[in-house]
Amino acid sequence: MSKFDNNNIMPRYTFIAILMTLVGIAVVVKSVYTMTVKHDYWMKVADQKQKHEAIEELPSRGNILSDKGELMASSLPEYKMYMDFKVGGEKKDSIWKEKVDSICMGLHEIFPEKTAEQFKAHLEEGHAKMSQNWPVWPKRVDYNTLQKVLKLPVFNLHKYFGGFHYNENNARKRPFGTLAYRTVGDMYGEMNKPRFGLEQSFDSILRGTPGYSHKQQVRNKKLKFVDVEPIDGEDIVTTINVQMQDIAEKAVADEMREINADIGVAIVMEVQTGDIKAIVNLERTPGGNFTEQRNHAVADLLEPGSVFKTASVMVALDDGVVDTSYMVQTGNGQVMMHGAQMNDHNRASGGYGTISLSRALQVSSNIGISKVIDKFYHDNPQRFVDGLYRVGIGEDLKLPIIGYAKPNIRYPNQRNSKGELIWSGTTLPWMSIGYETQIPPISTLTFYNAIANNGKMMQPRLVKMRVKDDVVTELPPVVLKEQICKPSTLAKVKDMLYKVVHNGTGKKAKSESFAIAGKTGTAQIAKEKIGYKAGGLHYLVSFVGYFPAEAPRYSCIVCLQKAGLPASGGTMSGWVFHNIAEGIMAHNLSMDIASAQEENQEKRPATLNGNLASAQTVLNHLGYRSTGRWANTDGSSPFWGVVGMDPAQYLLDQKVTQRDLVPDVRGMGARDAVFVMERQGIKTRLNGRGKVVEQSLKPGEKARKGATCLLTLQYRQ
Repeated sequence: MSKFDNNNIMPRYTFIAILMTLVGIAVVVKSVYTMTVKHDYWMKVADQKQKHEAIEELPSRGNILSDKGELMASSLPEYKMYMDFKVGGEKKDSIWKEKVDSICMGLHEIFPEKTAEQFKAHLEEGHAKMSQNWPVWPKRVDYNTLQKVLKLPVFNLHKYFGGFHYNENNARKRPFGTLAYRTVGDMYGEMNKPRFGLEQSFDSILRGTPGYSHKQQVRNKKLKFVDVEPIDGEDIVTTINVQMQDIAEKAVADEMREINADIGVAIVMEVQTGDIKAIVNLERTPGGNFTEQRNHAVADLLEPGSVFKTASVMVALDDGVVDTSYMVQTGNGQVMMHGAQMNDHNRASGGYGTISLSRALQVSSNIGISKVIDKFYHDNPQRFVDGLYRVGIGEDLKLPIIGYAKPNIRYPNQRNSKGELIWSGTTLPWMSIGYETQIPPISTLTFYNAIANNGKMMQPRLVKMRVKDDVVTELPPVVLKEQICKPSTLAKVKDMLYKVVHNGTGKKAKSESFAIAGKTGTAQIAKEKIGYKAGGLHYLVSFVGYFPAEAPRYSCIVCLQKAGLPASGGTMSGWVFHNIAEGIMAHNLSMDIASAQEENQEKRPATLNGNLASAQTVLNHLGYRSTGRWANTDGSSPFWGVVGMDPAQYLLDQKVTQRDLVPDVRGMGARDAVFVMERQGIKTRLNGRGKVVEQSLKPGEKARKGATCLLTLQYRQ
């Protein structure tokens, strides 16, 4: 007999089974209802919840590199350190009390700006408040510093027990400091907000694409789960050359100090590609230092002055209305043109008289250039303005940099906001010499670069490629104009620009090592609506050109703004151009001496009179044999002599002149010349600097004891 009573048990099991079946059916029905009828509602709820909890994951910003791959701007992690005094309980508290002195001493060694006592007072204050985010150090620190802090007692424990924790932030660093600061650009405190320069212009490329994550409660902790990985930004490789930039900045700053200039601009461009190798935008601060506050090189719309005359002459030559031999009357340097007085810079000394158009450009005669343009274009000024745009001086360069201002060259039928014509009888002659028109320095340089590039105008290029992982995207050079003028016109213009430096107003730009061609410019600066003379006269002095003139590699413009006279584009900006050009050529051009030698004939580098032992040491290191046999070949013991004239001789075959004769010290530096003279018992006085070009006592004559010889030295050619 069964011990279970089936009559009582089975109805119960049947009831339970029916109940569970009904519950199951209800669950299935509810699920189907939710999946169908309520589908859209719950999807919206899910989307809203996801958006609410989504955390943006910032990508690493791309680097900005120089033309050689050096970092000019890079994103590096920095860390802000905090202490949570609530975690760890009594056990952590006891360790803290025992180790706080060691911690503070260690912090003092890492951050010596603060004493151990100051650290202790600061941390104990946070401990008393039981703060959960008490700053250990007020500033962000780099990775290496963080690792040192993590080795200290308590700080080396897990953050959920010791309480030490940190936030990681990306910081933008410029390894070369303020070099090309305005062009490279800068960021606001938050990494995703560029301020200016390439950082801003190429922000969409550098920034990358953010990802997203969310936090989810797992047991007693909130864990972060990445939903979409961030995509890091691309690197951009600029055309800036760090060495050329440094040379240009130093040259501009030195001259600004010398002439007390307020603003200094220099741009160096590679002729064939249009690559910007250096760009300087210095401003004087009230304290006498120099900073970059504005990209004057691309943003300043100023009347360019006489550097514009080349474009005027090019238009006239290209239109065939005149030739370089055309003679023009400039008189005594003063002439009335349409009721206004036109002056030449040498009017005080009587003017240039009758000169050719070529000579007018060489000496930068305002009267000479303006008379020619006014004579041949007065009845049709539209033709002249069209010519300016044709040769490219008014071309919109479409530079990919925030703040770029395109040239402003007015047309004869142009009207102002009131509907009034802004063209008068004096507009054409004054426009021809660089007034009544506004052109940024970068546009002027682009025009001269086209002259150097055999008439092909290149768009200035600041970024030449983008790099992402191993994928390189080239940004090739862009040709704006295949030919700015006829080849015959170009040849004449090149010849005139060469003569400007060698026979005209640009002599200060001249180099003894290679040929330079270019044009000087000096212009009064109009102070917006208040005119030229309010608050005293201000000047823009410029020099623009290219080098080496026979096979141009680089073009360059230098613009300096200063208050008051003296103001000379040739003397001031020309000298800066000279220093930049020589610095670049000395640094970049490796001269293949062997290829320049005639067959079966060796040539030595130029060697000056003076210490022959030192000269021999240098020549030996360069691989040149010498005929001199000096006792000490390391140059520490001077042997004074003169350079032999025979090209087969590699050093020198003569000693200093006899003790009773005046030595020939021409060509020597000051130190060598003084030594040789005083060795003969002759006193010296120096005038100038550089190497000796003249001596008051004739070489070879009888040396008189106690006589004084005036040595004239010259360096700035």
